[in-house]
Amino acid sequence: MLDKAEVDRVIEMAWEDRTPFDAILFQFNLKEQEVIELMRRELKPSSFRLWRARVQGRRTKHSKLRSFEEGRFKCSRQKSISNNAISKR
Repeated sequence: MLDKAEVDRVIEMAWEDRTPFDAILFQFNLKEQEVIELMRRELKPSSFRLWRARVQGRRTKHSKLRSFEEGRFKCSRQKSISNNAISKR
């Protein structure tokens, strides 16, 4: 079960255009369908419909549809901008 901070982060990642569902699976062990269920549960109905319309079929959210390859689910400039790094397990 995810705590409130983790749920908030999953929602944030799900709204981001360039964060694929594979990144959410990698970090939180939630499959795409589980993310959809979480978004349906946590968002207002109108917000959920907007989100679904936005991500459905979007190439950047689905790794199989991407025509480009990014390193480790993040922008190449992310670390220099925010000093973030994905923690190693």
